[in-house]
This record gives sequence, structure tokens and C-alpha cells, in this order.
Amino acid sequence: MEKSPKFAPLRKGLLEFLILTIVSSGKVYAADILERLSQTDFATQEGTLYPLLSKLRRDELLDYEWQESDAGPPRKYYKLTPAGRKQLAEFNAYWEQLTTLISELGE
Repeated sequence: MEKSPKFAPLRKGLLEFLILTIVSSGKVYAADILERLSQTDFATQEGTLYPLLSKLRRDELLDYEWQESDAGPPRKYYKLTPAGRKQLAEFNAYWEQLTTLISELGE
């Protein structure tokens, strides 16, 4: 799908929830998040991802732990907090309602 500039605000708004979704699969390193997003319409750069990860941590939706790496210095691995799991569940419920509403309005 070609990226349309008119959808940029929507993509930007959804990126936070996509990151929460990726992190919900288990502890992930920032490079893992970038890789998973790179094949989608939500591909992003480190300069966008790291500030967003910091925001999600300040909002107490994510936490991290340092782990030693065979490939160099220790890495931060992110995981959801209980508040992050709750936020993601609320978003998923809202998204379901929203898609249902869009379908119903189009009938």
C-alpha cells in the first residue's frame, strides 16, 4: 500500500498502540521494534522511536531492563507494565467498536 500524506496523522496516532502491541509479545529490544515496523506502513526511524519509548515509559505503560549482549554493550529490553496491558486492552476494544461503526455507517 502506498503511503498517502493525508493518512500521516492517523499513522502517527496509531504508532504508540502498535509499539504497545509489539512489546506485548514479550521483552523486545528497540531494534526488534524497528524491524517489525519496517515491513509495514508504519516504518519509522530511531529518531521517532526512542522519544516515543521514553514517553511510554514516563506514562508508566512500558518498563525496561538491561540485559548483556553477545554482540556488544548491554541492551534495554522493553516490556509492558500492568498499566500498559490495560491501555492496550482498552485500545483494542475501542478499535473494534470503531471498525464496527465504520462498517455500519457504510451500509
